[in-house]
Amino acid sequence: MFPGSSTGLSALGGSRGAGEDRRVNSDQPPAVAGGVRPDEASAHTIATPSGRRPGPGLLQDDTGGTPPLRPGAAHGLSAALGAATLLAASASFFVPGVLEGPAVTRGNLRGTALVLMVLAVPLLFASMSFAARNSARALVVWLGVVAYIIYQAVLFLFGTPFNSLFLVYVAMLSLALWSAAALMRQIDLGEFSARFDERLPARRIATYAFVIAALNALVWLRTIVPAMLSDAPHAFLDGSGMTTNPVFVQDLAVWLPLLMVAAWWLWKARPLGRLIVGALLVLLVVEGIGVATDQWFGAGADPGTPFASMAAVPLFAALAVIGMVPLLVYLRHLEAGGGEASRSTR
Repeated sequence: MFPGSSTGLSALGGSRGAGEDRRVNSDQPPAVAGGVRPDEASAHTIATPSGRRPGPGLLQDDTGGTPPLRPGAAHGLSAALGAATLLAASASFFVPGVLEGPAVTRGNLRGTALVLMVLAVPLLFASMSFAARNSARALVVWLGVVAYIIYQAVLFLFGTPFNSLFLVYVAMLSLALWSAAALMRQIDLGEFSARFDERLPARRIATYAFVIAALNALVWLRTIVPAMLSDAPHAFLDGSGMTTNPVFVQDLAVWLPLLMVAAWWLWKARPLGRLIVGALLVLLVVEGIGVATDQWFGAGADPGTPFASMAAVPLFAALAVIGMVPLLVYLRHLEAGGGEASRSTR
């Protein structure tokens, strides 16, 4: 499917919660800049000369408070998913003869395997690690990467002939689905939503999601409807090695409707919409990079094919960059809401 580091606002140095008594006894060490005593320095960030604490990294937590992820099986399932995905992708990319079918299909899937290896799996493990440290941003990235792996697992299972990695692909799909289910169950939506500040441009992001979903659907229907009305409905698949298009199937049945529904929930300020739209923004960016890569490999494997083109590489790379804009805006306003303290004022 295809149709985006800014940090959250830093809390005051040494802040321990709204309304807490900040009185200092005479027998306590003097506070340093930012309100942190020397004996607390190991647990707090010392203020810079300007008197402001450095902001967190993209996935780091900046709020404290109740963790937005409840205990459960998500970490274990996703660790197994990362291992299965790495095995499937590395074997598909490096082992000769594993992928079968037309040259363009093999090339496309090798490109996808490369992105899974060098981008998706590292992002998965990094986001899991930061989520364990109370980062709401990491939860969004984690769920988005799991969604990306679900998408690609379907392509490996239905976009290439049966091969010796079939059960590994099945494991990848199964673990990704269960990881997504476990994550959705474990995320405390109230606490997650409280991590946003009041300036999140929710309706602008929702509008972007609506436009992407609608344009993507129109592009696919421009091929599907004429084919359905022709005397040879399957002619557009000739040379692809496929009997149907798994991209059309999952986009129109799952991902585009989900994006539109989640965008509506975001428009209505529902916490679930905030979570799912963020995850799908991650999916769109990684998928843009993936499509650019698989087009490069597919066109290189079969320069004359209509199913891949070097001209599409910069197009999809540009779309990935464009998609980074709403994603980074979204992430900028996450972890800035103050967790429990923020929620108490809403």
